[in-house]
Amino acid sequence: MSGGSLKSLLSTAVLAGVMEARARIFGHVLNPTGQRSPHKILRKKLIGQKVAEWYPQDITKDDPLVMAREEQERVSKLEMLKRRGKGPPKKGQGRRAVKRSK
Repeated sequence: MSGGSLKSLLSTAVLAGVMEARARIFGHVLNPTGQRSPHKILRKKLIGQKVAEWYPQDITKDDPLVMAREEQERVSKLEMLKRRGKGPPKKGQGRRAVKRSK
């Protein structure tokens, strides 16, 4: 073995030791082979709660005035459809009820 190869072997060992110590001190993940790792993704904070907090709560379900207005619109539309003869049939007089009576 020549002196040059021993020196390069020693320097690579020292370099590996320094990298390992640095990773331990700073809390990094040591990846000397360079393989893909999910660590970068898993290190990030989860954002689901932040996204959920961004959108306000649905006021249409809580406000009685909004609910009353929607119900009034539904009833008026139903009345308009009934006047034109397009409303829902009375109970027991639908399409299937007519077929059974034949």
